[in-house]
Amino acid sequence: KGRSMTRLQRIGWLFGVLCLLLGLGVPLGAQSDDEDTFQNPIISTNFPDPFILEVDDVYYAYSTNSNSRNVPYATSTDLVNWQVGRDALPALPRWVNLNHADVWAPEVLALSADEYVLFYTARDRSTGKQCIGQATSTSPTGPFRDTNDGPIICQTREGGSIDPSPFRDVDGSLYLYWKNDGNCCMMATYIYVQALSADATELIGDPVGLVRNDELWEGRVIEAPTLWRHDDQYYLFYSGNAYSGEAYAVGYAVCETPVGPCTDAEENPILASDLDSRPLVVGPGHQTIITDDAGETWLVYHVWQVTDGGALTSTRQVWLDRLEWEDGRPLVAGPTRDEQPAPQ
Repeated sequence: KGRSMTRLQRIGWLFGVLCLLLGLGVPLGAQSDDEDTFQNPIISTNFPDPFILEVDDVYYAYSTNSNSRNVPYATSTDLVNWQVGRDALPALPRWVNLNHADVWAPEVLALSADEYVLFYTARDRSTGKQCIGQATSTSPTGPFRDTNDGPIICQTREGGSIDPSPFRDVDGSLYLYWKNDGNCCMMATYIYVQALSADATELIGDPVGLVRNDELWEGRVIEAPTLWRHDDQYYLFYSGNAYSGEAYAVGYAVCETPVGPCTDAEENPILASDLDSRPLVVGPGHQTIITDDAGETWLVYHVWQVTDGGALTSTRQVWLDRLEWEDGRPLVAGPTRDEQPAPQ
């Protein structure tokens, strides 16, 4: 939206922020006057590293820690209008360094109507590294509880482990994807995968490295893996480069199976910053994918908020754009600023 906010809009925005801080349920979306269209962002408050889970026609979005919440969440019935909740993970386990918890990139796997597993990143007290934790709940809104004595994955020799992402294949088999935090320590970063037990509480076999940061656009890091199956083909989406700037972008690799081998797409990146129009679109990434009731796929990702004057803020908003498929290739119809048809 290239227009400045009116005084009334500013009052409404400040009210929304106040309600968010107080933990009240308030709409966060960007629905237009036409009920069949929407305009980005769909969540305008700070909601970085979004992940979306659908349960019984309700969408649950989770984000990296913000506003004094370890795992903020929001709910929606249409992917456009959102209401913020409280904290899905209100208490952290003893293995987490509470002085520097850094609870990042949560994703939730639904096992049944009353079994949910939350995978998240936090700072390990004993090693000082970012590592992957696991918590369970009977509800997608929590409260989730981590009863483990330590993280379930922590590649200390590779800088740590972050950005866990579960995947269920059509045969019901489960896998967990993540990246080693090598960019913290001048090391290469890889996207890893390992099989999960049927109850998603145990890792099976050995981790397998699928792709690494070996392309120019990726810079020092690839992260935020998302595995997606389309027409019997596996696609590993991921983000690359420094998350805090305009070089951050989304690419993908084509995989023969959930555990590889995988080959980077030549057309990467498929979603990048747009600095030629106003307002600027800076740092789109940490994507997730969701299917609407009409069977269309959508890419959900965060973008840095930019002021009308072009200044980068500390807020990462959530955007939504169609993910289209052409001859086996995923194409992102975005980043879009204008009104577009809403999900069905």
